[in-house]
Amino acid sequence: MLNYIFYNDRLLLRKEGNGRCRVPDEEEVPRDLCTSLYPSQEVVLPNGATVRATSISRPIEEDDNWMMPGLRASFDYLPYAEYRAGGKAFQILYWDKHSRFCPVCGTPTEQQGPIMKRCPACGYEIYPPISTAIIVLIRRGKDKVLLVHARNFRGTFYGLVAGFLEPGETLEQCVEREVREETGLSIRNLTYFDSQPWPYPSGLMVGFMADYAGGTIKLQDDELSAGAFYHRDHLPELPQKLSIARRLIDHWLETKDYSTSSK
Repeated sequence: MLNYIFYNDRLLLRKEGNGRCRVPDEEEVPRDLCTSLYPSQEVVLPNGATVRATSISRPIEEDDNWMMPGLRASFDYLPYAEYRAGGKAFQILYWDKHSRFCPVCGTPTEQQGPIMKRCPACGYEIYPPISTAIIVLIRRGKDKVLLVHARNFRGTFYGLVAGFLEPGETLEQCVEREVREETGLSIRNLTYFDSQPWPYPSGLMVGFMADYAGGTIKLQDDELSAGAFYHRDHLPELPQKLSIARRLIDHWLETKDYSTSSK
């Protein structure tokens, strides 16, 4: 069984050469590491396979056999399926750490299944939380796209308008509100694109495409530091390939069925 071993958000990988790595099997875990293992979780993946998720109390120093990049950075070294599995493993460990006591009465919880804990005192049940967020690509004519730089971005790249779903909202209402609040613009022709688990630490990104309908860009200063409509031939630095933001942008760049929205 593969063992996804984390120190905070850093994942232990076994080097394979040629810049590639893999997640170690349980029997490959270094012996000196076994003394620092916390209780682990068995994680059932969407395809029915099972992996182990384990936290450790100290990081492992890189050598000829091992490295320990952050979970995001592991995308550059792992096969995609192993990276995705690592995302769920991390979410389960995060949930386990943050659900050890009942939020209602403070009693230590008891695990009843792979993704359920119950309070033995009051019966309250706890499941891994998922924070749902939307992300939207906004086209203007056939050749322009709205790109923004959020203040929380770790880098100089430009991405797409995004934000968290609020209670009582539909996903579509959330998209329209976030676009209006962050940019002052209105949109039309809103269509679903795809979704992506986002384990940083426990999110789900739901992607949409839309057309510009009107308004002048007025950025929400506490959220965005820059934003504008960019021509497809003159784009700024874009997000990494691991994100749904990049898939939305790449899809827009590659599609031949361009929007006929207002210019």
